[in-house]
Amino acid sequence: MKYLKRRIDTDLQEWKNAEKRKPLLLRGARQVGKSSAVRELGKRFESFLEINFESKDFASAKRIFERHSDPRLICDELSALYEQPIIAGQTLLFLDEVQSCTDAIASLRYFYEQMPELHVIAAGSLLEFALQKIPSYAVGRVRSMYMYPFSFEEFLVAMERNILLEKLNVATPQNPLSEEVYRKLKEFFLRFVAIGGMPEVVSEYAAGGSLLSCQHILDELTETLFNDFGKYRQRVPATRLEEVFSAIIAQTGQKFTYSKAAIAANQVQMKESIELLKMAGLVYSATHSSANGLPLAAETNPRYRKLMLFDTGIYQRFLRLDLTHLLLDEKIEQINRGALAEMFVGTELIKAQNNRLPVELYYWQREKGGSAAEVDYLIQQGKNIVPVEVKAGTKGAMQSMFLFLSEKRQPFGIRCSMENFGEFQQIKIYPLYAAGKL
Repeated sequence: MKYLKRRIDTDLQEWKNAEKRKPLLLRGARQVGKSSAVRELGKRFESFLEINFESKDFASAKRIFERHSDPRLICDELSALYEQPIIAGQTLLFLDEVQSCTDAIASLRYFYEQMPELHVIAAGSLLEFALQKIPSYAVGRVRSMYMYPFSFEEFLVAMERNILLEKLNVATPQNPLSEEVYRKLKEFFLRFVAIGGMPEVVSEYAAGGSLLSCQHILDELTETLFNDFGKYRQRVPATRLEEVFSAIIAQTGQKFTYSKAAIAANQVQMKESIELLKMAGLVYSATHSSANGLPLAAETNPRYRKLMLFDTGIYQRFLRLDLTHLLLDEKIEQINRGALAEMFVGTELIKAQNNRLPVELYYWQREKGGSAAEVDYLIQQGKNIVPVEVKAGTKGAMQSMFLFLSEKRQPFGIRCSMENFGEFQQIKIYPLYAAGKL
């Protein structure tokens, strides 16, 4: 299968070329493309050794990490086991599915301290669970990068629509797109929302696959996600995780309320399930912030959170949404009351940020009793707190936005909608598909 370029490729290349580097821990949900990105980087080395700790023959490699903490002894025995030399500066050592071998994770600090010239990358889909078992596993000695499903920008590159992407990148509220380019981008956007950003699905579609074949792959991926629930933790049964997963989907686009979940789990189990799903990278959260100043995290209230899935394709397939409305009517507002549009913007905001840090989203709602004012997202641009309203169509009231701007004395807000770039009063308008530019 042809490798499709990803945004993280540039960051991996910079890590490779750095004079001083730390072992790299690549983190993210299952099947978002971590292994493929590392293998592509491996082509730029004279030799590449991949060890998968979930493969059938991993036991011998695992014993090597259990016996030794000295990286030179580890490399010497791995070279003998795999009949391949490991040479600092020439070899990329890739430890995949490393969550299955906590000793290999712990060894990363020793590679940094005793063999820093060797390029080492570890990756895994359930790393957050394994890291909890290793107190201070390598603080300051290992660099993390976070990887997500394809963004809309990456999707355009995969579809070889680089000219459209260039047009999108130079457009602004003061310099909107031409009507032709705007409509062409909207066409690709609607298809991207339908199939989502999981690499296997994007690869299928980019290679000429049909929307139907993409739906079948999404079915398989959803089944795989559910099968993984049993691996998360014994405290919460897999059936509870499935129920909470379903409840999150049902409440996408609104504050998550335990009483609306209507499942057998108690509140403690539900909270635990949510945190496990977040740790697995399957669920993102937007937390309420009073937004009286920066940083936004300083005035959060974790009791008020909106939860969303990590991928629009998984979301729509789970709900078995009628794609006809989306692809033919071009009206996202007909699908699940705009929750899909709000979810798309949230996931794009996450994918666009610095991949070296875990990302949190924020939103605002007025805390005075009897007030229904709410702004979908808050972002920071320079010293400004910018409210972002998501509209699934081309119209919608903006009372909450103007109320926020007045109360917080902020200069402008942003509306993401199915409109072209533009502006009016204090509002800058961005098309939904330009959310990654915010």
